[in-house]
Amino acid sequence: MLDAYPILTQDLSYKEEIKKSRFITYLMHALGKEQAMLALQKIKRLHPDARHYCWAYIAGSPNDSVQMGCNDDGEPKGTAGKPMLSLIQGAKIGEVLAVVVRYSGGIKLGTGGLVHAYSNGIRQLIKTMQVQEKCFYAQYKLQCDHGQMALIENVLKDYSAHIVDIEYTYQVDVILAIDVRQCASFLLKIASLTQGKVYVTKITDTVE
Repeated sequence: MLDAYPILTQDLSYKEEIKKSRFITYLMHALGKEQAMLALQKIKRLHPDARHYCWAYIAGSPNDSVQMGCNDDGEPKGTAGKPMLSLIQGAKIGEVLAVVVRYSGGIKLGTGGLVHAYSNGIRQLIKTMQVQEKCFYAQYKLQCDHGQMALIENVLKDYSAHIVDIEYTYQVDVILAIDVRQCASFLLKIASLTQGKVYVTKITDTVE
C-alpha cells in the first residue's frame, strides 16, 4: 500500500554567517532524483563563487531509503550531507531537497562547528515550513444501473474519493478515484449495499 506523506508547499531559504563564512540553506520540493539534481544545478548557477554546495534529498516517500542521498561536496566526511539527511528524515517529509551553500571566510570551524553550520539552517526552516499531505489514489470503473447511482454517490461522501468521469447510457459507467488506504472498505460496502450487482474494474493507481 502507498501511504500518504507530507510534502512542502513552497521552497524556503535561510541565511547566516558563522566565523566569517556565509551559509545559505535551501529547502525545496523535488520529486525524483533527476528533479533534485536539476534544482541543485540551478542553485550552483545562482552562487558561482561559493566554495561548497552540500546537499541531501529524499526524492520520494520518507520511508523509502532507496530514494535518499547526500553529499559533503569536499567538506570533511560526515560533517554536512549526513547530518542534513538526518534532519529531513526526522521531519518525516517526502520529495524534499536540502542544499547548503558555503562561502568560506578562511576560518576553520572544526568538525563540530561544521556539523552545526550545515544543520542549523535546516532546523530553522523545518520550524517554519508549511506542508500538505500527498495522497495516493486508485482509479476504478463502476458499471451500475441508473437506480444504483444515488446509492453510490451517497457512499462516496464517507470516503476520500471523487468522480473522475461519468457516462450515462443504458447503464451508468463511473470512473472513481479513491484513496488507496480506503479502497478495500469502499469496495466491500458497495458490494454489500448493491448485493454484488455493481461491476467493478480497477484501472490504475494514480497520484493526486
